[in-house]
Amino acid sequence: MDAATTRTIRIGAANIGLIGLDTAINKAAERNMTEEEAVDLIFKTVSEKNYIPAGAEDQYRQALLAGYRRHLQADDQQEAGLVIRIFGTGCVSCNGLQNLVIEVMNGMNLAADIEQIHDADEIGRHGILLTPALMINGKVKSTGHLPTRTMIEQWIREVV
Repeated sequence: MDAATTRTIRIGAANIGLIGLDTAINKAAERNMTEEEAVDLIFKTVSEKNYIPAGAEDQYRQALLAGYRRHLQADDQQEAGLVIRIFGTGCVSCNGLQNLVIEVMNGMNLAADIEQIHDADEIGRHGILLTPALMINGKVKSTGHLPTRTMIEQWIREVV
């Protein structure tokens, strides 16, 4: 059985860490379910291990549906929008990479879903051996060093 790891998902304007989200999404994807059934399963599984504020269930369900759809699209190598993941332990270099990515995005006047992943199991699942690491739309662009601003801009231009 998969270990329950924390993964962040965008709910409204905030990124919320949810324990067991990956496991729940993978379980739903393995079964032949409608989207509604999948979201029900994911919501039920996630709500058992996480606090979901009263009145926010609809927002969580919408975000879970979007995450589930992104997961299915990623399986088809077609991630929606610009998704940037920064892998690292929270060290100075990893935080520096996040700040640099945000500066580049602001300079290019672009929006993206930027996620910082600290969990060692999650980092390993993506095949990352050295941190900091940068992934753009499901493709690892750098590992083990801080890329230059120019390199990050070039990688982003390739996908937008």
